[in-house]
Amino acid sequence: MQVQVQVRGRGARRWIAFGAIAFGSLFLVVGLILAGVSVSFLADAERARGTVVALEWRNDHSGTTRKQRQNDKPTAYPVVEFTSADGTPRTFRESTGSNPPSYEEGERVEVLYRADSPEDARINGFASLWLLPLIFGGIGLVIAGIGTAVAMVGRRRS
Repeated sequence: MQVQVQVRGRGARRWIAFGAIAFGSLFLVVGLILAGVSVSFLADAERARGTVVALEWRNDHSGTTRKQRQNDKPTAYPVVEFTSADGTPRTFRESTGSNPPSYEEGERVEVLYRADSPEDARINGFASLWLLPLIFGGIGLVIAGIGTAVAMVGRRRS
């Protein structure tokens, strides 16, 4: 038994365009929300000098096959120590890792943290603050742009 699906007509093109615009808009909204969270964090953040005391190497594999795992490289997550404004020494693991590592052991970094919850700390760097908003926003713009182009071409043809 063979099933064939053919997309024909303006109606199908409209639905494809609408779906792409809706999906892209959703991603764009998520990217804007994540950017707003970063801006809010920066507005309220205290600053401190910190030191990368270790690199935590991890293989992050969720739902991958054995063959894929053998080709993947581990990711380095910096572990940072800093002293908050109240004089308490604190340690955190950055949530953004990379390979090759973005930081080296012993490297001095600027730490941003909320005074009311110093355990919520981040390295003041591009990846930790802006990478997710850019990825979601960029994907959203591209997909919504494709949907808009499909809709515009469909309108011109009719």
